[in-house]
Amino acid sequence: MEGTPAAAGRGTSMRKTIKNAVFTLLFLTLIASTALLTYLHFFASYDKELSGEWTANLDMTQQASVTALAWLQDIEGVSVSMEDMESYMQELTIQVNLTLEQTARSEGTFYCNVSPESYDACRQAAYEAFALAFQDLLAGRLRMAGYTGSTDKEAMEALVTETFGMPTVSYLMSYGPALLPSLEDLQVGYDGSGTYKESEDILTRQFDAGGAVTTKTEYYIWKDSKLILYEEIGSVPAGLFSDYYPMVYTLKQSPNQ
Repeated sequence: MEGTPAAAGRGTSMRKTIKNAVFTLLFLTLIASTALLTYLHFFASYDKELSGEWTANLDMTQQASVTALAWLQDIEGVSVSMEDMESYMQELTIQVNLTLEQTARSEGTFYCNVSPESYDACRQAAYEAFALAFQDLLAGRLRMAGYTGSTDKEAMEALVTETFGMPTVSYLMSYGPALLPSLEDLQVGYDGSGTYKESEDILTRQFDAGGAVTTKTEYYIWKDSKLILYEEIGSVPAGLFSDYYPMVYTLKQSPNQ
């Protein structure tokens, strides 16, 4: 029962398991990213014409998986692993657009924005995957309790709708955890326009916002049609998923290229 020493112990154990899984994933991601950046550093292009329209995809799969897992672990009597959650949450990305226009040697103007349409599509896909995981765990819990009725997807959807007065996706969006950062928070981090300068492996962008100027200085690597921003100089990470580096931008190709 909830609140007993046994239940508290299970909760502590599951939280520890989730924490270990998160840090293992982050460690493996760091190793892969370091290997990729090392390779690109030695084989990067040194043509400094950065002009063009670039797009990147913020990968939200890991954040959505960890957040959903922490919430679903409270369903007593069923178990779900990080691997299970990642099998539901796949390729959850949000598009970021970056336009660079060179106006002089090693400098120019830029415009950057998070695509609202891409954000909405990613959020919808995340909660649809979350709903499938929730329905599967709910079905398992019902079977453990001796329920003999149907536990297929349609039956679970009907049960949730009858119980909570709304479809599973709507219920989780309203009363479940926030699987993604808000669009407004992402816009604060990425949206803006201004001027840029580049020197060797460093790209400095000055964001103009109502008379105030903020500066973001990042290491970058450019190879072929890939522009990789892999660390903000002088930044202090605010959390596990705060910076979303490295950012891999791909140059849009015109139809005649």
